[in-house]
Amino acid sequence: ARSLILADHMALRHTIFEKASILFNGVKKDETKKGANDIDKYNSMHDHHGGDADERKKRYVDLVNSYYNLATDFYEIGWGQSFHFANRFQSESHAESIVRHEYYLAARLGIQPTDNVLDCGCGIGGPLRNLGRFTGASITGVTLNQYQVDRGNQLCVDAQLAPRCKLVQADFHKLPFADNTFDHVYSIEACCHSPDRADVYREIFRVLKPGGMFVSYEWCLTKAHDPSNPKHLKSKRLIEEGDGLPDMMPTSHCDEALAKVGFEIIETRDAALDNNPGGEAWYTILTPSFSPLQPFRIQFTWIGTFLINLFLNFIELIGFAPKGSGKVREMLRQAQIGLVMGGQMQTFTPMYYVHAKKK
Repeated sequence: ARSLILADHMALRHTIFEKASILFNGVKKDETKKGANDIDKYNSMHDHHGGDADERKKRYVDLVNSYYNLATDFYEIGWGQSFHFANRFQSESHAESIVRHEYYLAARLGIQPTDNVLDCGCGIGGPLRNLGRFTGASITGVTLNQYQVDRGNQLCVDAQLAPRCKLVQADFHKLPFADNTFDHVYSIEACCHSPDRADVYREIFRVLKPGGMFVSYEWCLTKAHDPSNPKHLKSKRLIEEGDGLPDMMPTSHCDEALAKVGFEIIETRDAALDNNPGGEAWYTILTPSFSPLQPFRIQFTWIGTFLINLFLNFIELIGFAPKGSGKVREMLRQAQIGLVMGGQMQTFTPMYYVHAKKK
């Protein structure tokens, strides 16, 4: 088991050469990433730039595709292949916390090597490769974004997990699978991109076999969110703008949507509030620090922000990075501010845990 954890830990990391290669290749992806330089189009969909939530819901396909065309390479370079958060246990590294967070879902599902599992909203497939390696199961991931499919499938080949682990381009409102196909389904911080969560849950319910389980970590507003509080509203807006979301919903919305489509709810809770003595909250890694023990957080200090913006503007100028890279970085920085605000005020959670069963 330890060798698997170490292997998955390494899958979350890149050498300097690999990071440079990912960024350099981004310049040559104009055909695959047609919206890569259209940061202004993306920004126009949000309230601060004249857009509104109703319009984003209608155009969620464009919203999500534009966002991940812009953000995918930044996520992989800066965060790793698994695009999600995790509380960090005492003496645990960030990469170890990410893998453990995924393994928890596998344990709750009881995934067996003979199972056929769906990852609903898989990004570039970091979790499905980790869980495919760990459990031996066949895991299919769906994502709306074709660039993520191409990148993820290449990573599956590189990890010698294909074709048992694979990615498919699909809208999770219209899954391209027959009824009762999968033994289990999981989703990690993905359903928040939907304008209608009940509709996504309905599709998940359809493709699950009777008796199959669905588990998910959901991005939600908590009961502490006050829609009349300007700070709460600012945090919500920054998260939506910086993370490609149409309109964030409260945790109760998930419970209601699961019951509405026929699921038996086994458990729901805000996992961000789980007891974690000596550990760190999920948002701590996004807060500024000059500590040499956590160099990732230096980028959020005033000098780190200045130097990274200077570097990105320079390599964009000389053609080493795609046009708009500086604006994308600023978009993600605003998301970071909103996420930290929401975490500290406990008005937002990225890990509302839902566990449901198809009767």
